[in-house]
Amino acid sequence: MIACENLVKIYKTNDIEVMALQGLNLQVKQGEMMAIIGNSGSGKSTLMNMLGGLDRPSAGRLAVDGIDMLKLTDRELSRYKRETVGFVWQNKARNLIPYLTARENVEIPMLLHDRKKKRERAAGLLEAVGLGHRLHNRLEELSGGEQQRVAIAISLANRPKLLLADEPTGALDTRTSAQVMELLRNLNADLGLTIVIVTHDLDLAKQVERVVEIRDGRTSSEMIRRADEAEGAQWSDGNGESDDTHIEYAVMDRSGRIQVPEHYLEAVGAKNADKVLLRLEEDKIVLLPERRERHGKM
Repeated sequence: MIACENLVKIYKTNDIEVMALQGLNLQVKQGEMMAIIGNSGSGKSTLMNMLGGLDRPSAGRLAVDGIDMLKLTDRELSRYKRETVGFVWQNKARNLIPYLTARENVEIPMLLHDRKKKRERAAGLLEAVGLGHRLHNRLEELSGGEQQRVAIAISLANRPKLLLADEPTGALDTRTSAQVMELLRNLNADLGLTIVIVTHDLDLAKQVERVVEIRDGRTSSEMIRRADEAEGAQWSDGNGESDDTHIEYAVMDRSGRIQVPEHYLEAVGAKNADKVLLRLEEDKIVLLPERRERHGKM
């Protein structure tokens, strides 16, 4: 569904160039539900904007559902946003119109198509997200979790193949967050919808099978849910999972470059080191801070 190869994004302001993405690589399978995490400024929001057609790459390759995003005309890009991708934003003001009812909000994206059936389809989508009894309620009559469910129904109105969720539970309490995540998992399973969640919350991210971390504009590491956790395991209620639910892998590019996760560097006292020592020991590559080798401590 998504293929990023050496993806670069450069922003220019007042003769200053900022590289938001620096050769990012990412593959997402059709029907997968995964999460992208990263600190502020890591490039995850830039990537999401390009996946959603809100921004264009500067270089590299970006394909979504076989569509080359670098070659789209403005008209083709508008069609892509209408027909291929759906959005759920953390800021509900970007999703919802407060003076309309829940059903009227869901009908808005269908004004350009499905006009004759929009009322019936809107009711069906609200039923699918558990709000069939709230069709005629205005937003002030809905809880925060119910409003986010309306936002998810809106994102499905154009029958997207890819759903992008930006901090979908950021403004919700723990219990409501768990309900929204359960809804997203059900939509993924029942509709085969590809879902990409962008978040800074690792506990939230670990509620999916695969987590990709972006650091300094590149994919840094991937966490894959352990097989014994995936088989019949109960999903977290949002209170945090144990640290061993996922296996973490460093991502290596074709030149053999990797980004060592910060917590590993901190653990060995090498976070601010300019260089480290690499040793090949039998079938292992060992990384050591320079100071340890100098003092003869292995």
